[in-house]
Amino acid sequence: MEEIYGYIDSIVFAESEKGFTVAKLKEPKKKDPTWIVGIMPSVQPGETIRCRGGWKIHPEYGQQFEVKSFELQAPTDLLGIQKYLESGMIKGIGPVYAERIVKTFGLDTLDVIDKSPDRLLEVSGIGGKRVDRIKACWLEQRSIRDVMIFLRGHGVSPSYAQKIFKTYGDRSIEKVRSNPFQLAKEIHGIGFRTADSIAQGIGIPPDSPARIDAGIEHTLWELSNDGHVCYPLNELVPEVEAILQVPRESIEKRILALVENQDLVKENDTVWVKPLFLTEIGIARELARLSQSPCRIRSVQVDKAIHWVQQQLKIELAPEQKIAVGLGVQEKLLIVTGGPGTGKSTITKAILSITEKISSRIILAAPTGRAAKRMSEITGKKASTIHSLLEIDFATGKFKRNKDNPLSCDLIIVDEASMIDTQLMNHLLKAIPSEARAIFIGDIDQLPSVGPGNVLKDIIQSERVGVIQLKKIFRQAAGSMIITNAHRINQGEFPDLTYNPRGDFQFIEAEDPEELVKIIVDLVAHRLPKSHRFHRFDDIQVLSPMKRGLIGSENLNTVLQQQLNPSPTPLFRMGRCFHVGDKVMQIRNNYEKEVYNGDVGKIIEIDLSEQTLKVVFDGKIVPYDFIEMDELVLAYAVSIHKYQGSECPCVIIPVHTSHFKLLFRNLLYTGLTRGKKRVVFVGTKKALAIAIRNEEVLKRHTGLKNALCQFLPPKPVSRIPESLATI
Repeated sequence: MEEIYGYIDSIVFAESEKGFTVAKLKEPKKKDPTWIVGIMPSVQPGETIRCRGGWKIHPEYGQQFEVKSFELQAPTDLLGIQKYLESGMIKGIGPVYAERIVKTFGLDTLDVIDKSPDRLLEVSGIGGKRVDRIKACWLEQRSIRDVMIFLRGHGVSPSYAQKIFKTYGDRSIEKVRSNPFQLAKEIHGIGFRTADSIAQGIGIPPDSPARIDAGIEHTLWELSNDGHVCYPLNELVPEVEAILQVPRESIEKRILALVENQDLVKENDTVWVKPLFLTEIGIARELARLSQSPCRIRSVQVDKAIHWVQQQLKIELAPEQKIAVGLGVQEKLLIVTGGPGTGKSTITKAILSITEKISSRIILAAPTGRAAKRMSEITGKKASTIHSLLEIDFATGKFKRNKDNPLSCDLIIVDEASMIDTQLMNHLLKAIPSEARAIFIGDIDQLPSVGPGNVLKDIIQSERVGVIQLKKIFRQAAGSMIITNAHRINQGEFPDLTYNPRGDFQFIEAEDPEELVKIIVDLVAHRLPKSHRFHRFDDIQVLSPMKRGLIGSENLNTVLQQQLNPSPTPLFRMGRCFHVGDKVMQIRNNYEKEVYNGDVGKIIEIDLSEQTLKVVFDGKIVPYDFIEMDELVLAYAVSIHKYQGSECPCVIIPVHTSHFKLLFRNLLYTGLTRGKKRVVFVGTKKALAIAIRNEEVLKRHTGLKNALCQFLPPKPVSRIPESLATI
């Protein structure tokens, strides 16, 4: 094997999952950079690297050095030292100060920082506070280096080594050695497989109870990421066996031990991790409490109230809308469900208007910021996200609003309720006072929540809570092809693909995936901004059914980033590439920052010196340390699931047979209903037909329906005055 040496001048491409990287290496005494390719997880521009491997000729890019192994080293030449310092590896030193420091100390720079850091005061512009920050960061880097050396041997990237150090500090190596499986539980981004490879490296045997226990719990939590709250025992064991490669009998034995130890719960040959089991029981108990408690709001004469509200709002309610409003002012708990254009917003306004005459203690809420904003626009009243309503306590990581400190309301109306997962619903119900009325509004034909559970559908199917299902599409909405086609798809009918230049729906036929990519880029970058004056960032959203592949969200993001927002100075961290001005999405709830899974924002600043970037979400600026950047992904293209509860003026959706594994009717329906003014499908009629025929929604295993049947009696059909329909 040959060997080359130099510093990383720039990262051209980095794949986050396996660490495949394409970079330019600046070798000493060579004018042009060398292209290097290979598995080099989380190497950074400015780092000095020694690579072993061999040369190859790429048909398009020419000569490249294929890296088989590498090691990071301290830079030894002036340019390498300067590049290292200006890369942002040390807080307090950016490009300007890096140049000044190297000019002052030359080849002794790193030695000065390491042994005589106070001499940095000799550099123009550097004061005591900055020196203290550089000292602290250098000491931390030295400690992290020890952790990195230990973890590198077990395939852990430097970025995650930093996260481990931030969590455990100087006890990092000790913690990792004692129980590496804790990493998967306690540190976001480090999965079971990484922890398992470390465990094997330090000699934990494959059949050790600690490994099998961790594998079982990991499997159940991974299944919860697919929406399952629980899982049948006979299906769980093979899933664990595939991961651990140990005998089935050992797995079954450890499951029983975990059940006996109350780490897992087993009922009727179904297994839960204990927190999710308690959450479902909690939902059932809280709904029973709310439904069986008297209502603080006084009763009204329903027929008179409806007559009055029609005059107030200057509308004529349809018969099923009158029933919904009637139930909304007399039921303790109510679910209103229906597709787009069926009048859910009108019903909300009518219930609000009537209740406001009796009580001012009314709360409006929705799962996401965008859904809450839309609810405010529709009603003219303030609506909050559920998370902000419940008020996180940063000291404990729990919500301040709960059974002991309930919300102050007589009525709470929650929109987009199909998006609420099991855990969030449990927290919300606990915080609703017993005497309050609660109304949940949503569309059960959309995709279920991103988090585990199928809460709204389970509650409806239990027949323990009052439900009104809206089916009639109103005249104004019927003029929209988005809404008409959404209902056709939902009923298993092929959509109307007739092109109308003034319409709000368009289908562009294309078979070749490469051609699809070109069409999508052209639509976002040129055609739609020109023809409809849509803003390329704010008004257009690409929604893809899958992450992988040419027309998956990952590749579309890369292509759209290059086209819409190129940058000569990209930032590579955690295997991801970001530019100032990029559209990004938060992919996990961060209560401390008050940003949540699915929030979309824009990068407004990248500070290499401070190792931070800033993102603006709906006018609020949120800072991130570089080691937190695994919470962000590019959002030029996102999954339909992640975009639930959000809307955009224009939505573009690739529909292609290469996505056949995820072509479901409710996926297509949900994506279509995200567009407010225009929706463009790009792809094939065959893929459309596959999706429409496929009503086999991916089954989610849950225990909520059974829990509800234990705690609540069957719900009789609500009595509505016969005169209601004639008002």
